[in-house]
Amino acid sequence: MTVVHQAFVSEGLLVHCGLLLPSKQLPAHTDTSKKYLAICSSIADVGLIEPLSVSAADRQSGQRLILDGHVRLAALRQLGIENAMCLEARDNETYTYNSRVNRLSTVQEHQMLRRAVERGVSPERLSRALDVNLEVLRRKVTLLDGISPEAAELMKDRQFSPALTQILRKMRPARQLMCVELMVSANSLTLSYAKGLLYATPQTELVGSKVQRPPTGVSADQLARLQGEARNLQDRYKAIEQDYGQNVLNLTVACGYVSKLLSNPAVTRHLRKRYPELLIQLELIVESTSMQN
Repeated sequence: MTVVHQAFVSEGLLVHCGLLLPSKQLPAHTDTSKKYLAICSSIADVGLIEPLSVSAADRQSGQRLILDGHVRLAALRQLGIENAMCLEARDNETYTYNSRVNRLSTVQEHQMLRRAVERGVSPERLSRALDVNLEVLRRKVTLLDGISPEAAELMKDRQFSPALTQILRKMRPARQLMCVELMVSANSLTLSYAKGLLYATPQTELVGSKVQRPPTGVSADQLARLQGEARNLQDRYKAIEQDYGQNVLNLTVACGYVSKLLSNPAVTRHLRKRYPELLIQLELIVESTSMQN
């Protein structure tokens, strides 16, 4: 049985900031960076959220080495806070634990902010704590208002600008889903791509009766052609999506057959003698398949 050891002592502890020694030097101008100012604002409003990671105390001096949290300690000292909540590591590996963390997606951030507001935390307090413009925070809280659940589900693990959903809200739910599918398949949830899809959306698939004006320099005929090309692209995308599973299955079976065929020495000798170019291509197919597996 494999035994997994705890990386930290279970209980946190308060340590005087004067007993914490840095293990690295912070970059110049750290105290003017956006991240540093956000941390200062958060600590001042709601306190230290993430404890510092420190080594065990020196037996004589009681000092501890900081493993992770140098910026937070600098913020605490600037705010005049004497004690810091810390987690004592069982080893002294000085790597940044944050680099092992998967960052929140835009939708996950929205859900956390929405939950905080529903539980009584005012947007103004959240804005101060996170050092985020109040209007930007409100857009994040209402991120998925007017967005179809299917489209939101496709975006849940992605990073994108909150302004993207403002563009999607101008479309009907079915069109929202189609546009998000196209952006996800292209791995490009960008504002420019969303605007292009909006301009290519027929009036019947938009919300409300307001006519969508074409971008500057684009005539009505050009916009009509763009909409036609967008519809053709969507049809091709759907056709490929429907055939993809069967094509992959056929390819897997064919590659397995070719691999088994080339394992026969008699077949390999015959191909090398009669069809050397074909043998090279078949070997490349087998090699690429084995690399993927």
